[in-house]
Amino acid sequence: MAAEYYYVIATGEVEEGRQSGASGRMGPYPTREAAEHAMQIAKERNEKWEEEDREWNEED
Repeated sequence: MAAEYYYVIATGEVEEGRQSGASGRMGPYPTREAAEHAMQIAKERNEKWEEEDREWNEED
């Protein structure tokens, strides 16, 4: 089984495997590097979804 990495929101640290509670972590990510960029990935996804929502609402 491949390693999974998690970003811990409270500390900004990356953990290998499930060490912290589910409500306080983001992931899993396939690599440590991806987990290190979890907040940026989330920000980019949120911006994309917000733009898609605006476009969807403009179609009405």
